[in-house]
Amino acid sequence: MTKLDETLHMLKDLTDAKAIPGNEKEARDVMKKYISPYADEISTDGLGSLIATKTGEENGPKIMIAGHLDEVGFMVTRVDDKGFVYFQTVGGWWSQVMLAQRVTIVTKTGEITGVIGSKPPHILSPEARKKTVDIKDMFIDIGASAKEEAKEWGVRPGDMVVPHFEFTVMNNPKMLLAKAWDNRIGCAIAIDVLKNLKDEKHPNVVYGVGTVQEEVGLRGAKTSTFKVQPDIAFAVDVGIAGDTPGVTDKEAMGKLGNGPAIVLYDASMVSHKGLRDFVTNVADEKGIPYQFDAIPGGGTDSGSIHITANGVPALSITIPTRYIHSHAALLHRDDYENTVKLITEVVKKLDRETVNRITFD
Repeated sequence: MTKLDETLHMLKDLTDAKAIPGNEKEARDVMKKYISPYADEISTDGLGSLIATKTGEENGPKIMIAGHLDEVGFMVTRVDDKGFVYFQTVGGWWSQVMLAQRVTIVTKTGEITGVIGSKPPHILSPEARKKTVDIKDMFIDIGASAKEEAKEWGVRPGDMVVPHFEFTVMNNPKMLLAKAWDNRIGCAIAIDVLKNLKDEKHPNVVYGVGTVQEEVGLRGAKTSTFKVQPDIAFAVDVGIAGDTPGVTDKEAMGKLGNGPAIVLYDASMVSHKGLRDFVTNVADEKGIPYQFDAIPGGGTDSGSIHITANGVPALSITIPTRYIHSHAALLHRDDYENTVKLITEVVKKLDRETVNRITFD
């Protein structure tokens, strides 16, 4: 296995954490551990979003950098008499990436390994075999012989179920494969921006936020934004990589290694033009690569942030990522590091006068 440097250790710890919507504690604890050395204050909102505050100019504008803590997963709904576990998806899943995949059920007494199963194709009719299996017809096999045994092992309705996958540095060491890049990479970016600002002067107050329940409706972004009341906000998330076979530029523009993607438009928000232009101008000035993206069928925390309270100028910046909402996704380390660099440089320039110009011009 490749020896992990400090950054890779952090990324591994973040992605290894198990945290579906409504069960974010494990990921929140990891983010808190890594961001605390660079924050003046740590707090949470009523739903559990983590808010780390770093003060540069006390009376300066408030700048929010949000990544969401939750990942797509499942929740136990019932256990049948034979000990098979039935579940509900939490967040968006495509049935074709689920069957025969290993999962971990997090119970009150410990973790249980299971595998997602269904009726075997060998006994299906030829017509049924050609169709994808409905999620409602899937179950989790934990090797129990009866409901009573599963209960003895601690499995009960409401338990969190997460994909099982080992964090992997590929043969090309810039290519990183892991579960939950959506969106622990956004949390990592918030951590590293505060780290970069530790000994730097900045004319504002920066909030590194790990939001909850993004995958079920951008919920923690709304509550944390109410608590912070930011003047400017960035949602940092994964984007759809369009550089795999069969995908056209029209379907997805992002390519691994070409820099962070500035989102022009998605189903939850039209990006703030003034903020978008400011960010791309800083990138041009500093020689930081970037690309554009438009996502007609999805959204990020910016969708909630920009319409909270009186409204917040917001921008989504994404990391092109392959195979999101599956057991394992793939991204490029350079895109991560260039996003950290870009947001750090942007924050250093966001004084009160600049923020007012972006907001009101």
